[in-house]
Amino acid sequence: MAGDQWLVFGENALQRGFRGPGLQGSFLRDCFASRNNHFAQDDKSQNNAENTHFYLGDEFVKKIGILFGMENTFPPALVEKINSMKVDNVAAEFVQVGGIRMDEPNKYAVIIDRISQDIPFYRAYLKNAALHGTIVVNNPFWWTADDKFFNYALAHKLGVAIPPTVILPHNKHPEGTTDRSMRNLIFPLNWQELFDYVGFPAFLKPYSGGGWKHVYHVHSPEEFFQHYNQTGDLCMTLQHGVVFEEYYRCYVVGQEKVHIMKYDPRLPHHERYVKGNPPPSSETLRARIEKDALTLCKVLGYDLNTVEFAVEGGVPYAIDFLNPAPDAEITSVGQENFDWIVNAVAEMAVKMAQTGEDPARELRWASFLAGTPPKEARKGEPKWVAERKRGKAAK
Repeated sequence: MAGDQWLVFGENALQRGFRGPGLQGSFLRDCFASRNNHFAQDDKSQNNAENTHFYLGDEFVKKIGILFGMENTFPPALVEKINSMKVDNVAAEFVQVGGIRMDEPNKYAVIIDRISQDIPFYRAYLKNAALHGTIVVNNPFWWTADDKFFNYALAHKLGVAIPPTVILPHNKHPEGTTDRSMRNLIFPLNWQELFDYVGFPAFLKPYSGGGWKHVYHVHSPEEFFQHYNQTGDLCMTLQHGVVFEEYYRCYVVGQEKVHIMKYDPRLPHHERYVKGNPPPSSETLRARIEKDALTLCKVLGYDLNTVEFAVEGGVPYAIDFLNPAPDAEITSVGQENFDWIVNAVAEMAVKMAQTGEDPARELRWASFLAGTPPKEARKGEPKWVAERKRGKAAK
């Protein structure tokens, strides 16, 4: 019954327009139908800790599952790409999940997670799957714990260029708390000290989350308070606004492949990926961007991520690198970038399924911090950054 219900869901999704450019509805129906066949074959499987496969004839086939939400193009293209590779004993399909037992048999060798940040049930399912041996991209435990402010502080300690950033108390008490819950909080805050450290212009944005939600570009204390007073119980950061000459968004896959994309966050969303994808202005800049992008993803343990750099005075400042389910829709990123990310993720997922290799099994950022602390001023760093890091901002 569950398989029949899932197939009906798939057909309903197709009737609602769930298809992407160049992908026919019949292909998605095949994916859902294949999903049902695979589950029927699972009844033959052995119920043990290595049950990450189904029988195909007399052979075991390791399964790669795609867990997704409203995306129309990337998930089916990824399934199609993996299966078209015709790798022995490896197959991809859409994940099917219902009520989960705590001792749920492991059905997947690898799951690519595109949606659990929005659905707590999926996040709990993925943690349980990881407990039973599935490699989950990205690590659901670390993704749950991570936030952008920690990322900035960690990156700064690693020597990656980060604009001066502070985290701010909630403008309004979080639900279930009162002023008595805030007795450790200094009041009133020394706002001028914070403004001197960060400087204007600046960006007021949530300490976690994405999609450019609740992001405000502010140019003065008055403009800051106008927007801060509208943030409710959100926890916000204030970060210096880099006046960039170049801006890049980078796909990082498997902690080893980097695809640098020219990007303009000032444009409408569908126009932000610059056509023709011109490269960074110098080889030195390109190498620095690639190096810093890899450093950040390795230290955070992310196997699929985007890292954004705003370049001022030749220095690439890492602006955003907590994107473990990055945009990969063809209508947004364009054909060339779409093809790159589909191919790279497919190759990574197959490698993981074949070898059981999980680069995120251990988080390694602590070992990076054992090195030499970053210098107060980096070569080529604007004077205002060095001054603020030393707490000597001009009054």
